[in-house]
Amino acid sequence: MKTNNTIQVFVTGGTFDKEYNFITGKLYFKDSHLSRMFELGRSTLDLDVKTLMMVDSLEMTDADREIIIHSCKNCVSDQVIVTHGTDKMVATAEVLAKHDIPKTIVLTGAMVPIAFGTSSDGFFNLGSASAFAQVLPHGVYIAMNGRYFNWNEVMKNRDTGYFVNKIS
Repeated sequence: MKTNNTIQVFVTGGTFDKEYNFITGKLYFKDSHLSRMFELGRSTLDLDVKTLMMVDSLEMTDADREIIIHSCKNCVSDQVIVTHGTDKMVATAEVLAKHDIPKTIVLTGAMVPIAFGTSSDGFFNLGSASAFAQVLPHGVYIAMNGRYFNWNEVMKNRDTGYFVNKIS
């Protein structure tokens, strides 16, 4: 039974929140798009969105992961979504799982930045993560491509850009 119906959303950066500099052609971080995405999606969920950091997951440190762990352990909600870069999402999920936090924690991200509009998979992944966070039992999961995966049964297929079961 859930003790709090609020879904805690922690922003950590990743492609999800990157912007495109049209002059230099480089991606960079400015502000999170999450609150606006929930508005555009006409979400009626009780949400608490907090930015923990804005980093590319390839640059995420153990200290950054400790912040994520601490935040997940100490938030009031039993339902947590963590937006994260896809390259190291599974590594962060593994560290979270080792702490055996009695909550439903769903990590999600995007292969294409939200700033790119309709070509981004971010809206779909965020909506999926929101639904999965409400219905899955306590544990650590990854929600990508309309599916959820147990943290230890998933990998990013770098050839296709999709997350897949390790077993298949």
